[in-house]
Amino acid sequence: MKNLIKPYYAVIFTSTQKEHIEGYAEMTNQMEALAKTQDGFLGMDSARNEVGITVSYWESLEAIKNWKQHTDHLVAQQKGRQDWYSWYNVKICKVEREYEFSS
Repeated sequence: MKNLIKPYYAVIFTSTQKEHIEGYAEMTNQMEALAKTQDGFLGMDSARNEVGITVSYWESLEAIKNWKQHTDHLVAQQKGRQDWYSWYNVKICKVEREYEFSS
């Protein structure tokens, strides 16, 4: 996310996983590829240790709503609740300003 003038939205997905997560990596790759094709998608950052965090960036709340309701994403959400996550939290935030440092 670089030098966007217009405010945008961040969906912050924080989670802990169950012990056995067979199929998770494949689904994650599929969902990331699918998200990149959605109207209003701006980018994504992700990291995982004991707790995972993925932040996806969107042009509007409507774009976020459409992504949440996408048929393939609904399947992934159900599988996540059923098979992969022991806990998760979702926050949706409006980003008013950003800056960065790089050496």
